[in-house]
Order: sequence, then C-alpha cells, then structure tokens
Amino acid sequence: MGYSQIDLQVSEKIATITLNRPEKLNAYTRTMMDEMVDAMDRIDADDDIRAVIFTGAGDRAFCAGADLTPDTGGGPFSSDEVVEDLSDPRVRDGGGRLTLRLYQSTKPLISACNGVAVGVGVTMQLPMDIRLASDNARFGFVFARRGIVPEACSSWFLPKIVGINQALEWCMTGRIFDAQEALRGGLVRSVHPQGELIDAARGLAREIADNTSAVSVAMTRAMLWRVPSGDHPMDAHRVDSRAIYRLSKGVDAKEGVQSFLEKRPPAFPGKVSADMPDFYPWWEEPTYK
Repeated sequence: MGYSQIDLQVSEKIATITLNRPEKLNAYTRTMMDEMVDAMDRIDADDDIRAVIFTGAGDRAFCAGADLTPDTGGGPFSSDEVVEDLSDPRVRDGGGRLTLRLYQSTKPLISACNGVAVGVGVTMQLPMDIRLASDNARFGFVFARRGIVPEACSSWFLPKIVGINQALEWCMTGRIFDAQEALRGGLVRSVHPQGELIDAARGLAREIADNTSAVSVAMTRAMLWRVPSGDHPMDAHRVDSRAIYRLSKGVDAKEGVQSFLEKRPPAFPGKVSADMPDFYPWWEEPTYK
C-alpha cells in the first residue's frame, strides 16, 4: 500500500503490519514510525478490520531497536543539534509517538514477536493487547547500558503489564533475556516454534473477529487500559454503568441475545465508526466525575 519500511496486508478481517527492513533487522526509523501511524489510521477507519497483528520480516528479528546510523532519525543520537526548549516538538521521543497512537487504537492489537526485540523493538509492543513470541525471541530494555532511559512511554506501560519489581529488574540491568523468561515474567502470553507463530496469532485474531462485537471490543479495550488508573472503583462503576446501559439498547446486544437463543454464530451489525456510546471517549470529557 505504498509503504517503504513496513508491509500492510488485510485478509479475512485481519490486518497484518510487518516491519520490513530485514537487512537491518527491522531497525526503527522515523520513516517506519510515520508509516506505522498512517497504517493505524487506515485500519481504525476501516470497520471491516477486526484485529491487527504486528510482526517482523525474516526469521531473525522483530525489531533490533532504533537505527542509529546517520539520516535515519531513529534515536536521540541521530543528530548533533541541541534543543534548549524541552517543550519543542523536536524533543518528542519517536517511540512514544508510536505507542501513544497504538494506545488510541479501537482494534485489538496482537504482537507476533519473531526474533530479537530490544530497545524500541520491545517497548513498541507494550501497548499491544496480546503478545506472543517465537522460541528464538530475545528481549532487552537496554537503555541503562546505553546511558539513556526507557522510552516509548514504557515507564507507564511496563509496570502495568509485568509489575514494578520485574520492570525495575529488566530496566536497571538492561540485560538481554530469552522468550521463556519473558513468559515467566508476564511479558508474553505464549511461546511458539518460529514456524507456528503467525498461525497462533491469527488464531487469536480469528477468535475475536468471528465471535465478538467490534463495538464491545473497542469499548472494552478502552476501559481496561484506562479505568485501572483511577483512584477508586467508583471510577470503574461510572464507566461500566454508562457503557452497559448504552450498549444494552444497541443492535449488537440484540443480536448477541438472539444468536445465543438460536444457538448460532453471531452476526453483529454494529460499527465502531457509527455505534460507539455517546459518552465515548469519556476521558476527554473535562467535567466527567
């Protein structure tokens, strides 16, 4: 679809974004960031797409981190320019710009990590909802060994996923660890032989696409990522109550009940573009209490 560093394919309601610089171990650049953000904009605008899989080209790496060679715009060392104003847009971390876009997705995101994933190669996977790994995958939050700090909003995402103790150990040591340690630490959901990884990811995507309401999934994703950050369970109760009430009056709830009673697969007619509850996105409502 006109991209130079990623590949976007859509088949049977599932989009697959492949980081496509195998000669560079799919290292991350500003171009790759822009293309991934554009691909997500296209995907979120397409009601027929029900899930997104991310993987890397080749069998060696998902993404080997930022490309720090000249003119790639890959990391903080790609320019000798000094910006004094820390609010200047040029200071913004490119990995964070991507992860914030992934966080805003209305579609479930599945990572199929097929090899090395260090630096931004692993932090970009944190806002993805389900992470799978091949048995040759290697991970590393290597920032302290490069004299910098974790980026891509990982100081927010990582402790939520694996807990503060595990996050601190991995980030403070900066060591590379294997897929089994990632599994034990809760970073990935499962480990698969390289040749079976994409099929496993597509199986999960198919389970979502074939059985669930797109509106329900989009709303659930937003709730589970955002509500736990509240100060009191009443924050969840307010959102739950609004969402249950609005969605229970919608076309998907009617189909969900009817398909259950008729013992048939559901055919949910609701569309994220048209049928999200009227208070969504509630977190942008300044008076919401």
